[in-house]
Amino acid sequence: MTTRPLTPELLHRHCDPQQFSFDSTDEVEDQVGFIGQERATEALRFGLGVTHKGYNLYALGPAGAGKFAMVRGYLEDLAAQRPMPSDWCYVNNFSDARKPQAIALPAGKGAVLMQDMEQLIIDLQEAIPLVFESDEYHTRRQALEEHFEERQEHAMAAMQKKAEEKHIALINTPTGFTLGPKKDDKILGPEQFEKLSEEQQAVIEKDVKELQDELRKTLHAIPQWQKEAKEEIGKLNREMTASAVHHLIDALREKYRRIPAVSAYLDRVEEDIVSNYQQFLPRDERKPTLLGLPLGQHEEGPPWHYRYRVNLLLAHEANGGAPIVHEDLPGYNNLVGRIEHRAHLGALETDFTMIRPGALHRANGGYLILDALKLLMQPFAWETLKRVLQSGEIRIESLAQITSLISTQSLEPEPIPLEVKVVLLGERHIYYLLQALDPEFDELFKVAVDFDDELRRDSRNEQDYGLLIASLARHHELRPLDRFAVARVIDHCMRLADDSERISSHMRSLVDLIQQADYWAGEEDNNRITRGDVEKAIEAQIHRADRFQKRLQQEVVRGTLMIATAGEVVGQINGLSVMLLGGQRFGHPTRITARARLGKGQVVDIEREVELGGPIHSKGVYILSGFIAGRYVPDYPLSLSASLVFEQSYGEVEGDSASSAELYALLSALSGLAIKQQFAVTGSVNQLGEVQAIGGVNEKIEGYYEICKARGLSGDQGVLIPSANVKHLMLREDVVEAVKGGKFAVYPVSTVDEGIALLTGIAAGERDGNGLFPEDSVNGLVEASLIRFSERLQSLDEAAIPVKGEEQ
Repeated sequence: MTTRPLTPELLHRHCDPQQFSFDSTDEVEDQVGFIGQERATEALRFGLGVTHKGYNLYALGPAGAGKFAMVRGYLEDLAAQRPMPSDWCYVNNFSDARKPQAIALPAGKGAVLMQDMEQLIIDLQEAIPLVFESDEYHTRRQALEEHFEERQEHAMAAMQKKAEEKHIALINTPTGFTLGPKKDDKILGPEQFEKLSEEQQAVIEKDVKELQDELRKTLHAIPQWQKEAKEEIGKLNREMTASAVHHLIDALREKYRRIPAVSAYLDRVEEDIVSNYQQFLPRDERKPTLLGLPLGQHEEGPPWHYRYRVNLLLAHEANGGAPIVHEDLPGYNNLVGRIEHRAHLGALETDFTMIRPGALHRANGGYLILDALKLLMQPFAWETLKRVLQSGEIRIESLAQITSLISTQSLEPEPIPLEVKVVLLGERHIYYLLQALDPEFDELFKVAVDFDDELRRDSRNEQDYGLLIASLARHHELRPLDRFAVARVIDHCMRLADDSERISSHMRSLVDLIQQADYWAGEEDNNRITRGDVEKAIEAQIHRADRFQKRLQQEVVRGTLMIATAGEVVGQINGLSVMLLGGQRFGHPTRITARARLGKGQVVDIEREVELGGPIHSKGVYILSGFIAGRYVPDYPLSLSASLVFEQSYGEVEGDSASSAELYALLSALSGLAIKQQFAVTGSVNQLGEVQAIGGVNEKIEGYYEICKARGLSGDQGVLIPSANVKHLMLREDVVEAVKGGKFAVYPVSTVDEGIALLTGIAAGERDGNGLFPEDSVNGLVEASLIRFSERLQSLDEAAIPVKGEEQ
């Protein structure tokens, strides 16, 4: 049966622009949701609806597939229906400043509390000094001071009286009090004292000693009285401060009476203010002095009243819905927050006002979107995220503390309870690696949101895709597209899917194409994007990246790279491969040659021997070896030594898409039949001789077509492809036109027999009733050669003569 070339209609299945009900995309409404992502939408709905622990989501799919846009859009609709979470703030812990306390408030109340506390400090700075300037305060303090003075004077008067009764003088000297005997109201000097009798001296010494003991007790009591006086004055000061503070804070207590945490905090604030009232007095009254002279002071840190500030960590609008946070740089500090420091006197210091929130704080009560690859690349970020999700609380710690790099004291803020849905965005291989290598991953990310790379092509989906194109053009503020431009865009998306029955759902590529077409429309002063503008955008995309491709083609045309496109050669064939440079894929032909001779049944893959062949390519060679052994000379040992090589190939060869070409070259070498060089071949083969589908079929056909076109199309040139790849064909218009004009051809083949018959012009041949191939068929000639090899090897073995080889 002769293999016929494909008709032009099968080479490119066009989208019919007449099916659209609009002339321009500005006539239609926006597409709601994403088309062709039913599985992902269902997974999103499920994962976000389950409230149990661990049901976080991983959205997997290729970069640019529109994962972020779809997830964000779905979350926005969902978040709007949820209540706004609490505001969170940190306040000073007056009992242990190293452990600031966290307070939750209803949405919108955090900023109000912060402002109220700022106003309270202002009011206190005015009210407390006024209290200490009041007549009441001065009167009561003066009474306390006078009471102390009277007590001291009374004690000293009593002491004076006792001394007088015993004729002892109590003398106040610069160095303190002293006692001396006196007579006739005159103090006795040492000489006068010596003139007294021993009895009189003994009496005086006894009286002085008794008075000294009593004086000592009195003087020792005076500091205690001073302390008591200070305590009484301090008590008075606190009482007066409390009178100024209580009514101000009481007003706040009433305002926040339904928030117990705030009420308790205000109680602690009042207690601390009363205890530290002196900090609110004018600065001059607080300066230390020595003998009435002010002492120099070091530069102070933050003002004292900062301890009463409120560090508003998170503030929300009262009716804003649940937060949606996308953290583009998910480092450790950006996730859990950080504690900042200030330089003071050559050292770093911090306090609760320098605690800063992270993405988890901002997303608390809502949703957090993270890029999986960026997260994994940040030190400690992945382990920290898992720890936070497992514990259900956000604990702010510095990396230096966690890693024990420093041992200095730092803050230990009270952890904040966490309730959040985390959505990781990443490619599939990252998801499967995490699933395989991290046992905690499945516990925390139980929902996979798998995005389809493409959608089925039918009339309904084409209509929906047209609406999607209209929505994207409007969203990105681009010119509207006419129906022919929309159809051309859909055609290109089918080409991106490498399938005439599928449409690519890669959003980035779609948006890029529309934006670039809009540019070309502007260059032509078009009000709408036309089919021609889309064509220019596609051609420009290719042209910007095809320098290397064109260089290879030029070297083939110049004869540097040897590719034959005419004539017939034994054991030589044009294989096709796809090269990928950056985002550009292109096909290129490579000469494959085969040599066969008498041997021990081995097919040598030269690429594998020199370690340039990948494992899949080597597998293809083993498969074709299995095909040879299974089809031919079943009653003879396989006495073949063959070699296969990709000529002028200096890089790694991988993939099995050239295995059919290698097999054709080997069959040609064994049969002695020449292969027509106007053909190029692609397709893998199995041990049964069936030609299997491969990837990049469009690029391979177009790559060979470019070579033939550069040399001049003869009309008999073409490409053999697997029949299974026909549905994947979406060839360029110029290739389709060449086929339509009879200048080029594409042949579908299902078996090796079909392919070798087309390449040699000789029927492959089938075994007859006696199990023999026709002698003049390809298979008959191959088997005859193998039988000859086997018989020759057997005769050589019998004669024990060294094998010199027989080449054919």
